[in-house]
Amino acid sequence: MTDKNRIIFFDTTLRDGEQSPGASMNMEEKVLIAEALDKMGVDVIEAGFPVASKGDFEAVEAIAKQVKNATVCGLARAKKADIEAAGEALKKAKKKRIHTFISTSPLHMKYKLQMEPDKVVEAIKESVSFARKFTDDVEWSCEDGSRTEDDFMYRVVETAIAAGAKTINIPDTVGYAVPEEYGALIARVMNKVPNIDKAIISVHCHNDLGLAVANSLAAVKAGARQIECTINGIGERAGNAAIEELVMAMRTRPDYFPFTNGIDTTHITRVSRLVSSITGFAVQKNKAIVGANAFAHESGIHQDGMLKHAQTYEIMTPESVGLSKSSLVLGKHSGRHAFKDRLRDLGIDLGDNALEDAFNRFKDLADKKKEVYDEDILALVDTRFGKEATRYGFHSLQVVCGTGGTQAAYVEMTVDGHEHLAKAEGTGPVDAIFKAIRKLVPHEAKLKLYQVHAVTQGTDAQAEVTVRLEEGGDGKLINGYGADTDTLVASAKAYIDALNSRARAQLRKHPQRGAA
Repeated sequence: MTDKNRIIFFDTTLRDGEQSPGASMNMEEKVLIAEALDKMGVDVIEAGFPVASKGDFEAVEAIAKQVKNATVCGLARAKKADIEAAGEALKKAKKKRIHTFISTSPLHMKYKLQMEPDKVVEAIKESVSFARKFTDDVEWSCEDGSRTEDDFMYRVVETAIAAGAKTINIPDTVGYAVPEEYGALIARVMNKVPNIDKAIISVHCHNDLGLAVANSLAAVKAGARQIECTINGIGERAGNAAIEELVMAMRTRPDYFPFTNGIDTTHITRVSRLVSSITGFAVQKNKAIVGANAFAHESGIHQDGMLKHAQTYEIMTPESVGLSKSSLVLGKHSGRHAFKDRLRDLGIDLGDNALEDAFNRFKDLADKKKEVYDEDILALVDTRFGKEATRYGFHSLQVVCGTGGTQAAYVEMTVDGHEHLAKAEGTGPVDAIFKAIRKLVPHEAKLKLYQVHAVTQGTDAQAEVTVRLEEGGDGKLINGYGADTDTLVASAKAYIDALNSRARAQLRKHPQRGAA
């Protein structure tokens, strides 16, 4: 790096983030997130763990072909098979990195690896050297770095750099460190490793004690120049350092963090929402930067201050993270040009066909709502729709429900271009809807998640519904998403969207016979 104060943002939403229980994504969803991260200005996208499964390999391969600016990275253990898989999956990437790792703490070496320290050092030398055969950009990590003994830490870091690693990651794998201690560790590595000037120090902090962001920032102050993080802080156990919090901390406090980066912060809210809707992990309302209450003020004292001067209670503007407070002043009489201009303001660029479809859905929404907010538009113009041809389409829904009598649903939908109608009874309206859809599209997938949240406030707010299905006995998860002012309609759309994702996955697996 020519700019010694530039921070490299390494996003691992698609690898460590996906390891959150229940957060699995399919290939199309991973590519969509990767494209969004690329547009946001992330420097490195850790796309997955290619050797883990055929699906992971294919997703990394697809992302490598699609990403235009960021470096695409694949994770590999200190094993030749892992490294070869990563190298193969990354072949088509414009910029590629292999990230290989091995444990170095006494606890991990004794119980997890069952290897002596000298053997670990030898494995580091061999794995990094082998990875260099596939790319000059090799990153090495000492797993459980925050609990590794100092002298051994200096030895393994020096070994990895000598073998060709250009980035050295010292992770707080189990979220054990505290900021002062972690910053001091990074400073010691900077001072004690003789060839450290030939590599960039990276940090990867977990949030088990709620200190991931604080630890990462302390490490940067001590000399680290790459931060590994995720959107919304998702990840193993309590998650990872949240990229949105890190970036906005630096932007808001340049006096304390005099560093630069390439992140376009106006993309933050949109990417946060995309990851939330795909994974089904709702963002808590009081979450920093991207939570629904992050820019909300209820206290009378706070409101009075805000009316007099926004900075009395807001240290950053909603617009700086891509959030608009003003309502979208468009209605059923608005034209396509005004609608297109507003989409452009929101950073959305649609092709002619997708724009026409979005405009028609906007007109339908404007008929139902008194005020249409930017958040409504972001939900309406979901970038996942229209990407591929779909087998199943929602047409209409009627529901009979209440405190007594039969709970029933009448669902009309298209299957391969033909309209079909089904009725089903259930223990409630959603159960009846899903059973009716299942009559029209028989399948064995099991419902694992049904989640609803409102996009905006009020009784006329759009509902966003996420549905997750589990296919077969291998635990493969399929996500579906739907939005509508009617929660039951949104539920039907989400279930049908999941079935379309299932059909596309089956078509890729058996292209010669199509999906069943």
